[in-house]
Amino acid sequence: MAVNVSEFCTQASSILQFVGWVLTFFKIGIPLVIIAYGMVDFGKAVVASEDNEIKNQTRRLLYRALAGVVIFFIPTLVMWIFGAISEYNDSYAKANFDMCKTCVLSPWDCS
Repeated sequence: MAVNVSEFCTQASSILQFVGWVLTFFKIGIPLVIIAYGMVDFGKAVVASEDNEIKNQTRRLLYRALAGVVIFFIPTLVMWIFGAISEYNDSYAKANFDMCKTCVLSPWDCS
């Protein structure tokens, strides 16, 4: 039984668009949450006036920022994977994978 992969992006466009919206939300929301938590944690540490607490909060903020950067670059990784896949296919399948990439990376342009 042969599998027709060329229609995958067309059939899964609504799912891919939803994934795109989730990624867009995370790209905007995660930095805002990191900034808010950082402000609250540093505020508590400064009010406590303890050097160890300030160092601990600095370390926590660094870990949160690294996690935010990793999440922010997930769409770049997805784009790279779709680009690598589309290079190995014929022109119709490549156009279809371009639709997948568009739905994930810019869901407002997915049709």
